[in-house]
Amino acid sequence: MITPAQCRAARALAELTRAALCRMTGVEESAIERFERKIDEPDEQTVAKLQNALEEAGVVFIPENGGGAGVRLKFNSSVTRRLGILEGEGGIVRNDDVP
Repeated sequence: MITPAQCRAARALAELTRAALCRMTGVEESAIERFERKIDEPDEQTVAKLQNALEEAGVVFIPENGGGAGVRLKFNSSVTRRLGILEGEGGIVRNDDVP
């Protein structure tokens, strides 16, 4: 299960607002804020929804391993930028095997 700090950091890395995460998960924006500010601890199902949505956005959660829990992006910024260009490319899908 992720920590409030990991949730905040993951949102920042994925460039997601609380409102965007709310739309992705169905978890109220105020509940996300209370969790991130350590005011309230939501149930495990809610935290799992947040974690799954952030992972789908390209975030990888690093478990506590003696050096502290952390967060990183699945791809570096260069790869992410190239993937974005390729995904938006469109066009006809054809077999590209070279004879």
